[in-house]
Amino acid sequence: MPNKSQLKIVFMGTPEFAVEPLKAIINAGYFVPAVVTVPDKPAGRGQRVTQSAVKSFANSQGINVLQPEKLKDQQFIDELTKIEPDIFVVVAFRMLPEAVWRIPRLGTFNLHASLLPQYRGAAPINWAIINGETKTGLTTFLIDHSIDTGNILLRKEVDIDPNETAGELHDRMLMVGADLVLSTIELMASKSYKAVPQDSFFANKDELKSAPKLFKETCRVNWNKPAIQVHNLIRGLSPYPGVWAILNDGHGDIIPVKLMRSTVVNRDSSNSEPGTIVTNGKSFMHVHCSLGLISIDEMQLPGKRNLPIKELLMGFRGIERYRFE
Repeated sequence: MPNKSQLKIVFMGTPEFAVEPLKAIINAGYFVPAVVTVPDKPAGRGQRVTQSAVKSFANSQGINVLQPEKLKDQQFIDELTKIEPDIFVVVAFRMLPEAVWRIPRLGTFNLHASLLPQYRGAAPINWAIINGETKTGLTTFLIDHSIDTGNILLRKEVDIDPNETAGELHDRMLMVGADLVLSTIELMASKSYKAVPQDSFFANKDELKSAPKLFKETCRVNWNKPAIQVHNLIRGLSPYPGVWAILNDGHGDIIPVKLMRSTVVNRDSSNSEPGTIVTNGKSFMHVHCSLGLISIDEMQLPGKRNLPIKELLMGFRGIERYRFE
């Protein structure tokens, strides 16, 4: 195996989730001649031009940053080729064209936040929780022509706690992912490995669960679902993008809210109309589902910050007049 400082590793990524693996690669002593990330773009209410988390970290380390508008741009491909890279490491980035992923001498691999082939797609952490999984994990795989379908290099299981939010699980998976990236680099550099086709991990393609992009309608509560499913949706979308619901007093006052944290009070029975609120107006707010009852533990009113329910109720008198649509 070559000396770490002799391996040229180009890192490709965008969000905060990708920063920890990049940091681990640098701290391990590998040479990173360039980082590839998305172009800067306007964000937020003021549409201020912002840069990705990966770019911010790369700049702090004095690493050359490439931000191509189009990954098939010949000038970008030429820049990568001139580096003579050994490995491309991809974490939470765009789909690469073959002209790019075939450049490195030892290959290109991706880190994905699920136990592939389960939960291929853009939001694997969210969907694992939404679907009530008790285990998930991380996978490194060789990139091919399709999204998240390449042969698997390494996998690592991660338990999911029953009340854990997507944000909490994301943070716990950061270090696991960073360690898996380092192990994968060592594996590829050794050249003594065999990547395993994903279809060897399942017997029936109908058993596969996907992790598609989240849209607004995905994030709305359906109170006609059982309490455990509503609870899983709330924690699976917390803190971002957040589950939304409508409070209605029946007399024209309609308030959109975000539900950020919950617990299941009773999952086996319900004797009221789904969406009915049970509260003392001071310290708790429970909501009936089609089967069971959940406690809303944190909620956000329009234009306000997210608050524990006891604190929110102190400033929201008359909540008992409302029900959830």
